[in-house]
Amino acid sequence: MKIGSFDLDKDGVFVIAELSANHAGSLQVAKESIAAAKKAGANAIKLQTYTPDWLTIKVDKEEFMANHLWSGEYLYDLYEQAMLPLEWHGALFKYAKELGLEIFSSPFSKEAVDFLEQFEPVAYKIASFELTDYELIRYTASTKKPIIISTGIATKEEIAEVVKICKNAGNEEIVLLKCTSSYPALLEDANLKTMTDMQKEFGVEVGFSDHTMGIVAPVVATSLGAKIVEKHFILNKELPSADREFSLNPQEFKAMVDAVRDTEKLLGRVEYVPNEGNRSYARSLYVVEDVKKGEVLTQENIRSIRPGYGLHPKYLPEILGKKFTKSLTKGTRVAWDLIQ
Repeated sequence: MKIGSFDLDKDGVFVIAELSANHAGSLQVAKESIAAAKKAGANAIKLQTYTPDWLTIKVDKEEFMANHLWSGEYLYDLYEQAMLPLEWHGALFKYAKELGLEIFSSPFSKEAVDFLEQFEPVAYKIASFELTDYELIRYTASTKKPIIISTGIATKEEIAEVVKICKNAGNEEIVLLKCTSSYPALLEDANLKTMTDMQKEFGVEVGFSDHTMGIVAPVVATSLGAKIVEKHFILNKELPSADREFSLNPQEFKAMVDAVRDTEKLLGRVEYVPNEGNRSYARSLYVVEDVKKGEVLTQENIRSIRPGYGLHPKYLPEILGKKFTKSLTKGTRVAWDLIQ
């Protein structure tokens, strides 16, 4: 499966830098963030595409108030502050492509999908809280672009349903992301084993959308087989952004990417090939005292010792009791032509 030019089967973990609200209301900050994410090792930058009216309505009722870090704010006002202006999208898509960075977005409505199509995004991302909007998922999947779906607030039945919706729309390019929709999320709530179970249960690629503090969780997710790791990225934690508390700055993001890449190296591939460079330190059979031609091989004159240039120790029972074909000095490696 490919996302843009990145092959999930060959190129390792696809690392996404989530810009979210971390543009802090500045197009220049957004551009600088994209450049910094590229430099820090991200494979892609992800935007969020919405207007407050595509997400909610403006009404002064308590149930329309946010929680977590944003407690006390009405949803409409929060989204109005955090949104990436629609008129910036063209410039940001163009800039990311110039830098060789994949770019796509999370649409929060059908209107957002229609708007984004003009920029030819390499994929679409469905945010956790949009997973229950089956019509949005159906509409997004119908573009036939890879669809990445966070599962933070979903039941198992809902996940099964959205996978089926995508497939019925003719889209098999599905990645489910394990996600804990808390801001920030506690390590003990990550439950990353669920990610590997999702792969078995739903037969699709899996990854991890991280809201924890630090970089441990993405590394563990990589070790468990994540094909995608997504983490919020911020140019500077002093920026006035709604998401800064659980975002990584460029130095932290680079440390995460480096740790993910090191984890990939450690995982390597399945092979049972010995390290030939150190094979000489293995045990093998050697003559350990001077012997005469015709003398019997015994446990006193042959032993399994280092180095590993002689006959394999597994042959010791087979050759005991046989005779030497020539006189040998102590320290001679045992070989078949020396045994009668």
